[in-house]
Amino acid sequence: MSDVLSMDQIHFIRDDRHILAGVHFNIRAGEHWVVLGRNGSGKTTLLELMNGYQFPSRGTVRVLGHTYGQCDVREVRKSIGYISQSLYEKLNPADPVWEVVATGEFGFLRFYETIPQGIREKSLDKLHEVNLLKLADQPLGSLSQGERKKVMLARALMTSPSILIMDEPCAGLDLYERERLLENINVLGGEQMTVIYVTHHMEEIVPMFTHVLLIEEGQVIASGAKRDVLTEDNLMKAFQVPIRIEWFGDRPWIKVTG
Repeated sequence: MSDVLSMDQIHFIRDDRHILAGVHFNIRAGEHWVVLGRNGSGKTTLLELMNGYQFPSRGTVRVLGHTYGQCDVREVRKSIGYISQSLYEKLNPADPVWEVVATGEFGFLRFYETIPQGIREKSLDKLHEVNLLKLADQPLGSLSQGERKKVMLARALMTSPSILIMDEPCAGLDLYERERLLENINVLGGEQMTVIYVTHHMEEIVPMFTHVLLIEEGQVIASGAKRDVLTEDNLMKAFQVPIRIEWFGDRPWIKVTG
């Protein structure tokens, strides 16, 4: 299998602070990864490097066969779907849901001209996939938190990206909305794309995910197959809390023991 994304000895230094130190891992075709770690561990910086919004102080980032710093990252980004709260905040809450989804086809934040009928129909198909077709004509701002996250997922899927990166998509959701969104995400395991999911909540690691990168203070604690990485010793190093891990339905659940 070929590498979809690789980071080779990545260091990221800002204002004398070593945010990432010697990060190294490879993501291969057919794998779906979770980047797991505490707040401030370096997860968001990793995402910015993957998307080419930041560049490492040392080391090499390769995405879909392109080496950042030796290619046009804007072209590479056309093959990357990205879901984040910061992106949502740039959208217009008064726009109808189907139109917000349609902007994903071109990477726009909103339309200022007539939208092609084919793009409208495609956006409605994506809303159907995430079970939101009935809300297609509603203003984005009228939706619940969970519904908005599903809209962002549908928007990211408009271009059938090779890589889909999700930055804490379940943040702020109640138990019901979280589980409904995770159902939609779990289905993506059957799609021809690589999913990279960032979180600090282990219970969000649904069965489709095959690998985990565990990070703390800018250093990789462990990376690889999820059951090899998610051990009590590794999690103690990352979260500094004694826990016991139990697997149910190929999904990890934790109990604090101390």
